[in-house]
Amino acid sequence: MGTVYLVGAGPGAADLITVRGAKLLAKADIVFHDALVDGEMLALCPNAIKVPVGKRCGQLSSAQEFINKRLVDAAYQYQTIVRLKGGDPMLFGRADEEIQALKKIGITVEVVPGITAALAGAASMQQSLTLRGVSRSVAFITLAQADKDADTPENTQPISNPSADTLVYYMGRKDAAKIAQQLIHQSRNHHADTPVHILEAVSTKRERQWSSTLGELALGKADAWFDSSSPALIMVGEALRASHRITASNTAVVHKDLESPSSKIDNGLQHSQVITNGRRRA
Repeated sequence: MGTVYLVGAGPGAADLITVRGAKLLAKADIVFHDALVDGEMLALCPNAIKVPVGKRCGQLSSAQEFINKRLVDAAYQYQTIVRLKGGDPMLFGRADEEIQALKKIGITVEVVPGITAALAGAASMQQSLTLRGVSRSVAFITLAQADKDADTPENTQPISNPSADTLVYYMGRKDAAKIAQQLIHQSRNHHADTPVHILEAVSTKRERQWSSTLGELALGKADAWFDSSSPALIMVGEALRASHRITASNTAVVHKDLESPSSKIDNGLQHSQVITNGRRRA
């Protein structure tokens, strides 16, 4: 039987896939790809059979059990099978379900990681998700639920938010205002003036950004801005406040100016036999 490779396509741009992922696409016999995989990336596998198996919210999508079966069937017919997933296969990609279905039959599986959208978004804004003295933790969250549970009452409201300093919501467009309202009323780390950045189609030519506060998001100010045809990422936290970086930069300059000449190292001291405690400098 063939080998199935779960390959991370990255956040969107074709040139952000890993070298290993691109090499596997080039030699693949068949590629099962997500709906959000860019056409330019599919050009990296010109000789492969391309099968769309993507899932889009509110649209007709392939059932996960059907995808699992197609991967198993392909392993009996081809040597190199690529399951191309947006972002990283191991983050909100249902990779576990596909891996278990394949391993149950004895099919060899390998996973090739990719850049997840949150990290690509931080790179695009040139703002870190962590910041010394401000943010020591980051949480990646999705409100998407398993298909069989989609209509249950408990899934009609956003899930409980973690207590991390910086929060990144995947697939949260339709619940954006609810997310903000819940954070303002329940979170100790986030308030109405906490910065919010929303990014659509990260790393692609269609990328857009919306920047404001949780208070504005809670009032639905971003609802009309969203493009339902593009994947959206909602990022929340004090680390995203630009003024922190200005302050940190100014502090670094002040510290440099206040540096005492006496703190410079005198290489001549290495030839001394003894340095008494009174002459030691920190």
